[in-house]
Amino acid sequence: MSELTQQDLTTRILSALSTLRETMATVDDAAAAEPSALPGWSRAHVLAHLDGFSRAAARQLDTAGAQEPFPMYDGGMEARDDSIEITALMRPEALVARVTESLDALESSIRGISPAEWALATGFREGGSVEDLFHAIWRELVIHTSDLALGNSVADWEPEFCAHLFDALEARVPESRRYILQPHGAQRITLGQGDATTVLSGTAFDLAAWLAGRQPLGPVQATAAADGTDLPELGPWAVKLKAD
Repeated sequence: MSELTQQDLTTRILSALSTLRETMATVDDAAAAEPSALPGWSRAHVLAHLDGFSRAAARQLDTAGAQEPFPMYDGGMEARDDSIEITALMRPEALVARVTESLDALESSIRGISPAEWALATGFREGGSVEDLFHAIWRELVIHTSDLALGNSVADWEPEFCAHLFDALEARVPESRRYILQPHGAQRITLGQGDATTVLSGTAFDLAAWLAGRQPLGPVQATAAADGTDLPELGPWAVKLKAD
């Protein structure tokens, strides 16, 4: 994953929390019902997901190192999805208040983690460490703030965050493929080890957005054997844990 220190990563997470809170403050009845940047989800759905994730992540941090870790979501992903649908029906004012409460609890849990607890196991992805979960928290906060489409976009993703996504989301590259990313003005990044090679060029944040399944703001150009081609396929959302 990224080479950020624990302090640097924590600082970036706290900054992302602040940005999300500022963005949420603009949500009214009309805005909550409007589509988010995620197909099929309104902004209320995104907020409901952030609420559930924040509460789940806070519990994992508070119980890190337990002999029998809690699952990330009680009842698994099906229960998580059902909860999102129900929570998204709340009045926007109450929903924002609920998400604010869950973000505050998450921040408290983050601040309560000591350096010695960085490697403790959690129930995140069945044994992922506190460090793995911190990275997941960073991803969720930054990406979903952009998904709200309320003035924040993938263009606001800082270079360190894009670099983290290039590393963490390499698992989305199909086994037979190799994708060479060429961010404008930066060194190439090779993802995957397959024989079929595609070169993709664009800004770092547009390449990261494409890899994360989001709509790039500008062009992402793909070439194979020196000829232009369609953007290649990606596998299901998957994240490489540090222990992998």
